[in-house]
Amino acid sequence: MRSYRTLVAWKKAHAALIFGLRETDKANQPRTWNLFDQMRRAIISVEANIVEGYALNTVALFRRHIRIAIGSAAEAECLARAAAELAYLDVAIARQLVAFLDGALGALQGLLRAPPVTDR
Repeated sequence: MRSYRTLVAWKKAHAALIFGLRETDKANQPRTWNLFDQMRRAIISVEANIVEGYALNTVALFRRHIRIAIGSAAEAECLARAAAELAYLDVAIARQLVAFLDGALGALQGLLRAPPVTDR
């Protein structure tokens, strides 16, 4: 079994996680707490669900977790756009985060079509 670290979706989700957490740490202030907390949870969930689904090594469970990761990525993207509109995040930072998340979403859709795991 290959490592989940070889998956393009994981690489993109990991890049989004690192970038998103760093940038929200820099911009964190009392008025942003609720939005940033939810956005950070969603970003973390994308990567975590890829790894968990991969580790379970069954096609059905992998697809289930990939669907959850897709929902989390869409949620994080929506919240990043809202953060930019509210001036909680710089527009350029939000665009970059959205680009990371869009890349992850595309790769996740590919994983639904061709899961890299096999049933034991």
